[in-house]
Amino acid sequence: MQIGLIFFGIFSVAAALSHSTGSLIATRALMGVAAAFIFPATLAILTTIFTDPSERQKALGVWGATSGLAVAFGPITGGALLEHFWYGSVFLINIPIVIVTFIGGQILIPKLNPEKKKIFDTRGVVISTVGVTLLVLAIIEGPQWGWTSLGTLVCFATSICLLVLFAWLELRTPEPLLDVRVFAVARFSAGAGAIAVAFFCLFGFIFLITQYFQFVRGYSTLSAGLHTLPFAIVAAIFTPLGAVFALKVGSRLIVAAGLLFMAAGLIVAGTTSTPTAAYWGPVITGMVLLALGLSFVTAPATEAVMGSLRPDQVGAGAAVNNTTRELGGTLGVAVIGSVFASVYGPKIVSAFAPYPIPPSATQSAKESVAAAYGVVSHAPPSVQATLTTAVNTAFISGLELACFVGAGVAIVGAIAAILFLPGKSGTPSSLGEMLGAEA
Repeated sequence: MQIGLIFFGIFSVAAALSHSTGSLIATRALMGVAAAFIFPATLAILTTIFTDPSERQKALGVWGATSGLAVAFGPITGGALLEHFWYGSVFLINIPIVIVTFIGGQILIPKLNPEKKKIFDTRGVVISTVGVTLLVLAIIEGPQWGWTSLGTLVCFATSICLLVLFAWLELRTPEPLLDVRVFAVARFSAGAGAIAVAFFCLFGFIFLITQYFQFVRGYSTLSAGLHTLPFAIVAAIFTPLGAVFALKVGSRLIVAAGLLFMAAGLIVAGTTSTPTAAYWGPVITGMVLLALGLSFVTAPATEAVMGSLRPDQVGAGAAVNNTTRELGGTLGVAVIGSVFASVYGPKIVSAFAPYPIPPSATQSAKESVAAAYGVVSHAPPSVQATLTTAVNTAFISGLELACFVGAGVAIVGAIAAILFLPGKSGTPSSLGEMLGAEA
């Protein structure tokens, strides 16, 4: 963890000093690599220190609350910095945080017995990275390339082949990057799946709601961040409570309820997020439901993952937890963003067709909501109101379907949680086991 913090700080400085898009993307990717050494380590440390399941559940509740706060305060802090300083400030703000965390870790984290040195699975890293990248690329570019185009189909097919190959090789690797055998444990797989679904919905929602605030509602970067503050407050309060509730009634009901809350929040957002919707009404209701749902999923699902493993598998479990979280979030942005684009793009082309707008401008507007409003601002004043309404309508139509898709995924996740997650202590570990016992 400490090594990850050091490199995260170094790459943050490099990102702040980047002078081209390519170098910025490269340094951001390196920051992600460094973060991959930090986040799983925090979970492994908590799981190792808190061996009692009830105490571990509470600790994971606090851990999850800090994650929820970070999700909300990140945009607020970034918005404030961008309004008053140059873009590099959003990276340099990491430096004092890294320093304080590093010193605190040196003082407060107990020395744990290190595992024996393992051989780094370079082959697994390369194959899995390429496979996931091609999958995300196909999902993101599908609306532009065409879902049945050769490029999209090749990316999908190659991705599936590589990920199957990755799993096959990991089963035959003495020291694998990811021990896929742990997925044979129903409780583990259900917990990991619930985390992936929750972050699928969360990141997909954030991707759309920030654009809604900035472009449809016209908020500044800082104001858009501040309008997500209720999410942070609810997450901070209810994530620890979700852990306590899970101890009393079991992870099964709490995680399922959390995913259903997220589905409800997405449905509310999809049906009420119009340009004139009251913030202190349907908008905040959708956000609060999503935050409440995430709060009920995070700690109990993480405990289901970590609590189902042997002590020597804790590191692998923490890695899987982080991977499912990040992969779920990435796919959420890709899938929900693609569903949105599949509706938004054609409506923009249709709305702009009657006007003498250059094809290049129409194409830009089709690919970017910000570009669409930019095109409208350069149109004759007599048609700006009409085109603005058309862009808003296209955006809301895409938002509606995208939110419904996210809600459907959350409902499926809730059903899986009911079937496979453990109930209250003393009851069968999952509904699946109950049905099997009755048979």
